[in-house]
Amino acid sequence: MSFALLLAALALAGVPLFVVIAGSALWGYHNADIDLQAIAIEIFGIAEMPILAAIPMFTFAGYLLSEGGAPGRLVRLSQALLGWLPGGLAIISLAACAIFTAFTGASGVTIIALGALLYPALKQAGYPENFNLGLVTTSGSLGLLFAPSLPLILYGVVAKVSIDKLFVAGLVPGTLMIALLAAWSLWVNRENRVRMEEFSWQEARETIWASRWEIPLPVIVLGGIYSGYFAVSEAAAVTAIYVLFVEMIVHREIPWQRLPLIMRESMVLVGGILLILGVSLASTNVMIDAGVPGMLFEATSGLVSGPISFLWLLLGFLLVLGAILDIFSAIVLVVPLLIPVAAGYGIDPIHLGIVFLAAMQLGYLTPPVGLNLFIASYRFDKSITQIYISTLPFLLILMAAVIMITFIPAMSLGLL
Repeated sequence: MSFALLLAALALAGVPLFVVIAGSALWGYHNADIDLQAIAIEIFGIAEMPILAAIPMFTFAGYLLSEGGAPGRLVRLSQALLGWLPGGLAIISLAACAIFTAFTGASGVTIIALGALLYPALKQAGYPENFNLGLVTTSGSLGLLFAPSLPLILYGVVAKVSIDKLFVAGLVPGTLMIALLAAWSLWVNRENRVRMEEFSWQEARETIWASRWEIPLPVIVLGGIYSGYFAVSEAAAVTAIYVLFVEMIVHREIPWQRLPLIMRESMVLVGGILLILGVSLASTNVMIDAGVPGMLFEATSGLVSGPISFLWLLLGFLLVLGAILDIFSAIVLVVPLLIPVAAGYGIDPIHLGIVFLAAMQLGYLTPPVGLNLFIASYRFDKSITQIYISTLPFLLILMAAVIMITFIPAMSLGLL
């Protein structure tokens, strides 16, 4: 316990996050009499994850876009088309992050790849800094309920339920979460707009023409992936090449002599993120070996007296679980345990899957150890305490949405 408090104090004091996480992993491995070289093996093992091959290319593309004039053009375009709407750029950010997370299945990738573009664009548009941090960090976890989300597919395989039905079941709950965050963004930024009568069709045409090279980018990437023409890693490569061509050849906004520096800065970031992921995986394995997920579930199962109490305890359990385990490990480890218990209380496995994933994505944002909080802290060079504060309103809104999804089964099952 004293060691855990020491690690928490170090994190709050601003010690590099990978040091804190690695410290917990080293301590756990030492207590379990496991050779500490296993941590190096875990870090090396993440290089074999296919989804991670896309991180360097998406990160490089994001750095190029942020270094050039793309954020300014995006701000001008959104202001021209949605400037009369309070929070217009924030709503665009929510939708973009949700779509991106849906086809990558990895919220951390969304923060890395889109954060470099959206964070400076939001800042330039005059949005408050804490709102920007909270929006980008939170948006990274959206999209897990939309097809072709990898967690949805994995849940279907483990729970032996129809993946097609899961895709349909996630539509309304996923849309609800985005809609509530959009409503919050509209309210918070209700003064950040121009008057409706100032809308100019000429300005709209000019901004569309100025952004003619950026506008096709999501069509190329998303269209290529959803059509099956590109794998995610291939889409990342196409994105990097396309952005390099546009910024260096078409717009010529970045001097060629600066390109090596941009490459270095982006790859240093990638190295840091991969190191955090590697030591997090090692720390996760310590908890798995210690039987922490099973002990948490056993501690709550004795308190269940009916379906309502089961669902409340399930939510609390999943919030804790989501903060300490990645979603893929949690699905494999916990879902086989939950399915028979939930069936005993008459809970549909499709509905259970949507509740499970919706609650687990909150775990990415749950202090003190939600992974997206650490990634955002490193990505934007902000203290973990500031990230906690900035994400709190978004976390509370998403928690309210998850409660609605949990206790209104028709939201998940109504379209089936």
